[in-house]
Amino acid sequence: VQLQASGGGLVQPGGSLRLSCATSGVIFAINTWAWYRQAPGKQRELVALIGSGGSTNYVDSVKGRFTISRDNAKNTVYLRMDSLKPEDTAVYYCNAVRLVYTDWVEVFDSWGQGTLVTVSS
Repeated sequence: VQLQASGGGLVQPGGSLRLSCATSGVIFAINTWAWYRQAPGKQRELVALIGSGGSTNYVDSVKGRFTISRDNAKNTVYLRMDSLKPEDTAVYYCNAVRLVYTDWVEVFDSWGQGTLVTVSS
């Protein structure tokens, strides 16, 4: 299993970025996929997910600013981030997720290196 996130960088507040996560060694189309982020000194948090049918869900802090999408033909999940804020600064990762009772839990142990997003003027 390989999960390769890319597209991060340094951006000013209010700017935009589009992250990509290319996957291999997985059955992409049947899975629910999620983007996570981990800020310095904080726990990793799930910020957006997209189901196999295209339904989406977002953490409140990114609703209306982030858009998750997927391309099953390319085995890739995307995260469009607009109106970025300094508090969005983090390393971003993707993973497949499954629902365990009421919690979304990552499917794969391997997270890849992630991609660093820095929002700063």
